[in-house]
Amino acid sequence: MSKGWQPFPDDLSDESRALAEELRAVKDTHRLSFADLGRRTGLSKASWERWTNGKRLIGEQALDALIAAVECDGDRLHALLRRAEAARQPGSADPGESGAAADGQSDGRSAAEPVAEAVPAVAAVVAPPVVARRWRPAALLGLAVAAVLALLAVLSPGDRGDRQDRAAPPPPATATDTGPAPLCQGAGCEDKDPHAMGCDADERTVMTGNVGKVILYVHYSHRCRAAWAGITDGGPGDSATITTGTGLHETALIHWGYDNYSAMVDASPADTTLRVCGTQQNGSACTETVSDPATRAAVLTRSADPEAAPTGR
Repeated sequence: MSKGWQPFPDDLSDESRALAEELRAVKDTHRLSFADLGRRTGLSKASWERWTNGKRLIGEQALDALIAAVECDGDRLHALLRRAEAARQPGSADPGESGAAADGQSDGRSAAEPVAEAVPAVAAVVAPPVVARRWRPAALLGLAVAAVLALLAVLSPGDRGDRQDRAAPPPPATATDTGPAPLCQGAGCEDKDPHAMGCDADERTVMTGNVGKVILYVHYSHRCRAAWAGITDGGPGDSATITTGTGLHETALIHWGYDNYSAMVDASPADTTLRVCGTQQNGSACTETVSDPATRAAVLTRSADPEAAPTGR
C-alpha cells in the first residue's frame, strides 16, 4: 500500500473502507497514478482520489471501467460495492459532503458519486456512473403527465418540422430489457424531461468535463435518440448547457442543492455533435465535443456487459 495515502474519514463504514482499500490495492499493484487511472478509464483523477480515499462511494459503471482497464478481481470488487451500498443508511450522505450537498438527497442508481473533473484529453471510452435521478421535481409528475406531453409534441410540432426533415425518422420505440418503450424519440424529445419520458433507462454518459470542482456531463439515450446535460458538485446559480452542431440547446440550472440536469435535445441525425458548457462563479469551460454519440454509447454498453467485456487487460 502506498505510504502517501490519506487516512479514511472517521465515519466511513467498515464495508466502504474495505472497498476503498481494495481500490487502493489495485492502484498500488499496477503502480498507477490518479492521472493514469483517469486516462485508462476515461474518468477523472479527482474522482479516483475521492473513491480511493473513502470520500465518496464509487459507482458501478466506474467500477466496470476499472475492471475493463486493468487486471483485477472484478467479482470481488463488485461484491464489496454491493456490501458498501447495503451498509449505507437510507438518505445518508457520503463522507465529506456538507451543507447543500448533504441535504438528504441520495446519490443515483448505485448511491455513489458521479464522475468528477474531466481528463484533459479523453482517449479512452468514458464509462462513468449514471447521474442521479433526484434533481428535478418534473421527474415526479409521473407517466400520466409524461404521456400528455408526448402527445402534445406529436400534435404541435411547431417550428421543429424542418429539423425532422433533415434526418430519417428513428425506428418505432419498442419495449426492451431496459424497461418499457420510451414516450418520445428524436425531435419529439426536445425540451422534455429525460426521466419522465423513460429515456434514462438506457442512458450512457458519453463525455465529462469540469469547471473547477463543478462536473459537467453529456448524457445520451439510444432508445430515445436524444441527449441532455448534467451538472454536479455545483451550487445555486451554476449551470450547464448542452448544444448540438445545429444549434439546439438546453440548460440545466442549479436552483438549490448541488446538481441538476437539463431537458433533452434531438440527437437522431447521423451527423449529430454534442457538447456541454458550464458556468460557475469563477469561470466557464466546456467538455470535448462528441461527434458520434450513438457509437460511443454502444461501445460503453458492450464494455459494461460482463460477457462482452474482458475482466482485465
